[in-house]
Amino acid sequence: SCKSILFINKNWIMAIPIVKRYLIALGLYKWVGVATFAVAVGVSGIVALQPVEEPKHTILGTLRSIRPPVLFSQTGTAIQEQAAAVTPDMLLNDEVRQAAAEKVLVDARKLKGAKFGAKEGVYFLQYEDTDAEKAVEVVDALMAEIVKQSRKINATYQTTIIEEVKKRLPAAIEDLRNAQEKLQKFERDEEALLITARAAALPAAIAGNRQQQTQIKLELEGVDAQINSLETQLGLTADQAYVARALAADPIIANLRVQLYEVESQLDKLLLDFREEYPPVVELRRQKQVVEKQLQQRAAEVLGGNGIAAPLRKVDQIRVDASLDPTRQQLSETLISLKAQKEQLERQLQRTIETEKELEVEYKTIPDKQLELVNLQEEVAVKKSRLDSMQTKLEDAEAAEAEITSSLAIAQKAGVAKKGEAAEKSMPLMMAIGGLAGIVLGGGLIFVLGMLSGKFYSWEEIKTALKEKDVPLLGLLPDVMLFDPDMELEEMPLLLERNSPYLEFYEKLRTNLQRQGSQPPKVLVLSSGAKGEGKTFCAYNLAIASARAGKRTLVIEADLRSPSKAESLKIFPNAHSDAEPLRYYGDINDCIRQVPEVENLYVIPTPGVVKQPGGIIESSEMQRLLSDSRHRFDFVILDAPCMTQNNDAFILEPYTDGMIIVTRPQYTLSGMLTEVIEQLTNDEEDESSKSGPKFLGVVVNGADIPVEFPLEPLDDLDISEPQIADSPRPSIGATAGVVTQVHS
Repeated sequence: SCKSILFINKNWIMAIPIVKRYLIALGLYKWVGVATFAVAVGVSGIVALQPVEEPKHTILGTLRSIRPPVLFSQTGTAIQEQAAAVTPDMLLNDEVRQAAAEKVLVDARKLKGAKFGAKEGVYFLQYEDTDAEKAVEVVDALMAEIVKQSRKINATYQTTIIEEVKKRLPAAIEDLRNAQEKLQKFERDEEALLITARAAALPAAIAGNRQQQTQIKLELEGVDAQINSLETQLGLTADQAYVARALAADPIIANLRVQLYEVESQLDKLLLDFREEYPPVVELRRQKQVVEKQLQQRAAEVLGGNGIAAPLRKVDQIRVDASLDPTRQQLSETLISLKAQKEQLERQLQRTIETEKELEVEYKTIPDKQLELVNLQEEVAVKKSRLDSMQTKLEDAEAAEAEITSSLAIAQKAGVAKKGEAAEKSMPLMMAIGGLAGIVLGGGLIFVLGMLSGKFYSWEEIKTALKEKDVPLLGLLPDVMLFDPDMELEEMPLLLERNSPYLEFYEKLRTNLQRQGSQPPKVLVLSSGAKGEGKTFCAYNLAIASARAGKRTLVIEADLRSPSKAESLKIFPNAHSDAEPLRYYGDINDCIRQVPEVENLYVIPTPGVVKQPGGIIESSEMQRLLSDSRHRFDFVILDAPCMTQNNDAFILEPYTDGMIIVTRPQYTLSGMLTEVIEQLTNDEEDESSKSGPKFLGVVVNGADIPVEFPLEPLDDLDISEPQIADSPRPSIGATAGVVTQVHS
């Protein structure tokens, strides 16, 4: 006997996503908008209550441009032309304001409001103040200081010219002096060469040198002919003749030749009758060796400068070379003399050739020298002209000092151009402006806060984000509104009624899962990015829908870090199961519980908050439990913890057929969802070759989509004291009765 529950149909209006997001943000941050509106209205009220300022009078004075009647210097003319380019800001600067303020005894900061401009050669000075007489004094003082400032600018320009010329004048004088010294030095060094070139001395010298070379070559040919003739007669070269003559003329060598001849004669006589072993023969051999050695040493001394440089010659060659007769000795002397004459002529010819080359080089450099001379002369002329120009400019600038005057004169003294009128403030108008500004600022602030929160405010936004990432949307689950005033708010409301219209959406989700691939997933793990997105609620209601469809369904509470939610199904786990959780999960018959109100639905509640939950999830008992569950049941759902807090969901994933991520508008952060999807899709790409579990897709929970509610009588429904669960936004989907929104 269940109480009657009323479901009332409601026509939903689908709004533009940005408008829908703003309306949701308005509900969340409405107090920010109210506070901003109140502050804006308060500020406008304070401004409206401020006392009205005294009227200000506008004072106007004019100045005109002037030129001296006669100008004798070019600098004075240039200064007047420069004055035409002076801007009003240069004439009315802080220094001018300070000087005028000291004259009229006012604060210089008040003079910042003075306006100064020019039009067609006429300058206008405007100033506003509540005291008209004082304002007139201020304008007159400012115009007087502006006239002085104009003259000061002109004088500054003239002084700048003089200082700049004087600063550059010493360098110009030094440059001219250096150029003149270079020209003088070049003229001293190269003047003789230039005169010789102009007199055609170098070409004549080159021609004479060439003629001398011809004569020397003819003499060399004659000497060569004589040397060749003598070498033919003697059968010796000049060097050999020199050696033979030197050896033949030495008396010691001649004496040694005689001794050697006598020893050889005696030796030949003895050898006719005796052998080599005969003592006199041996003695004569020894004497011959001594004489030959002395002959070699003497020859080396004669030919090589005391025997230091000349090599030892053979004795036979020395005897031949020293045997010249007087006639051959005379011919040898002639040959040696001719050889010396030839060497002298060759050296003379080489000197004339080198002299010719030097003359030709000098002759070729004459144009370059002349060009260098012209360049030096032009450089001196340019530097002298520049120095003369600077000196002329300096004299002209010094003469212009007497012509320096102001380029402005007062055309009309200060006078009142416009009298001020007292302004009035309208309190209603100011409040209206403040209210409008508060509405605009408050609305804008709410919009900014909504955009900066990083949350999805509608299921359309989540759907768009999933489409961009090519992630399938498995189902849209609406907000659940239960009209049960007796239900306790701390319990998790579940769709236990057979005729609940919400079960259609979970049935659609179940059938979508059955169409995943060729083999429908049998064991699923449900998780989410963060708490509050309703993964536990979705897991239980999906299990109820599966059980209603005749499937033996099991829900395993895999969040060992949180207390069990099975009490909502009137199931209570063993009170001592948290003491030995491994033993609890080791016997499936001991830990499994059947839901009394739903046929075919079974639950394995968590033993409660346990220590080291990761070790329990990785244990062999848990793996055996999951394996047995796969064979005993048609559909198994694992309610895993949030993925951003721990890795329990990833540990459970290999033992399942797929994973589903639950999201919820106003709770799911866009960055967190992106991070979870990227982590799952990357893992799936890395393990694409494996046949293990996979990421199936995303479910949107708490979507504001229309639900068809059947109408029933209102006799048994008490709506006098509505109970409304605490929710971040108002419930949608009913217009009467007690409304409880699921948000766990």
